[in-house]
Amino acid sequence: MKTPMVASRQNWFIRNRMTLLTLAVVLAYAAFIEWFWGWGSILAQWGKVGVPPILLALALLTSTYFLRTWRIYDYFPKETGGHFTALFRVTQVHNLLNIMMPFRTGETSFPVLMRSEFGIPLARGTSALFVMRLLDLHALLAAAGVGLALASPYGALAWVLWFAFLLLPVAAFILRRPLLKFAGKALPKKAQGLVHELERGMPANASAFARAWLTTVVNWLVKVLVLAWALRLMNVTPLSASFGGAVGGELSSVLPVHAPGGVGTYPAGITAGAIAFGAPGLKDALDNLAQASISAHLLIVVSALTGTALALLISRKHN
Repeated sequence: MKTPMVASRQNWFIRNRMTLLTLAVVLAYAAFIEWFWGWGSILAQWGKVGVPPILLALALLTSTYFLRTWRIYDYFPKETGGHFTALFRVTQVHNLLNIMMPFRTGETSFPVLMRSEFGIPLARGTSALFVMRLLDLHALLAAAGVGLALASPYGALAWVLWFAFLLLPVAAFILRRPLLKFAGKALPKKAQGLVHELERGMPANASAFARAWLTTVVNWLVKVLVLAWALRLMNVTPLSASFGGAVGGELSSVLPVHAPGGVGTYPAGITAGAIAFGAPGLKDALDNLAQASISAHLLIVVSALTGTALALLISRKHN
């Protein structure tokens, strides 16, 4: 028979197992960086970039969190009206959990937090999140298209195709009813639940959709441009490779394969994206790219922590 102390310890480990796993992975990652490159070389790379550009990058990345919050604020105007600071705290906690928890498990916190804070039903919060994530993925791919268009030898045609791709969600929203009806008939019964979730999570009208879509596009373009700029400052060349690296890192955080804290997977995404978009494969260039990818990953983590600290500070002042 287990003593109360042993049972209490087991319960504590069960409740905190994901946090402990994340902490263990982060510590192992930090040790690997020290062993392979040394934190001195990573910090030296930051030093070459300079303090003002780093602070500017952090400020711009943090500004995207306000855009994300406004998108949700506008998505649920009746429930969140007049509670922007509380919603900012919810979105920042959700964002931090998304970064730190593996395999996108942090996503489950959004509908739970929205229900506990604003009384939004779980089904509605989940379906709205599903639609917003589809918009996020499209905007992220559109941001990648900027790099492809820049590198394309057929400049005018590339930009025309990019603009057409950018407008795809608009066309899908206009044609949503026949498209959803067709999908409901064409897909097997097991997949029809996704169609209903998609329909329930869509914005109420065209103006609400336009605001959500434009906010999403601006948010991701700013984030990818800032990351591409940071990678370029760290000598990741050519410019298209910087875009590819920024998109690759963010795609690694959107897709299901995501390590705790993005440790390993985010830098790997940056490296793969940069190489796919034309980064040279020479040893020195690859070594610089690997260090730059780690520095960019640290920039994302620091911006998330900054945003969360700011959200907690603002919400405390308004309580």
